[in-house]
Amino acid sequence: MFRRPFQVYRSQNPWREIDRMQREMGRLFDDFGYAPRNRMAPSFPAINVWTNEDGAVLTAELPGVNPEDIDISVVGEILKLTGSRQPEELGEGAKYHRRERGFGKFTRTFQLPFAVEAEQVEAVFDKGILHISLPRAEAEKPKKITVKAA
Repeated sequence: MFRRPFQVYRSQNPWREIDRMQREMGRLFDDFGYAPRNRMAPSFPAINVWTNEDGAVLTAELPGVNPEDIDISVVGEILKLTGSRQPEELGEGAKYHRRERGFGKFTRTFQLPFAVEAEQVEAVFDKGILHISLPRAEAEKPKKITVKAA
């Protein structure tokens, strides 16, 4: 059955046709290889951060990065991770068939939920994973308050 593109039927929600058009346009752009704006490439490196009363731990996946190419700085509640990954060297006469792994410089900046003791930050690089221990500043640690009876 042929329908007019913008015809609204009395028994239908008037927004249904707009939703249908959005889906159709999305399919059209997917067919041509255009990524929708809401699907962005993940940042490099992939990061996990967790906290407890004593501080925070940050882990970053950095395969193919040399430890000497990593810089970490902490100022107050801001941690900045920078570095670079060198391109793989191909043998003579070799050419890429498929290339998905990127190379070059990267920077990630994070606002931590509390200030840290910058002098006590420790970083360990093991099997391509960077582990950063960020001890909470003493002034930022939760204090137990004792309630006294009157």
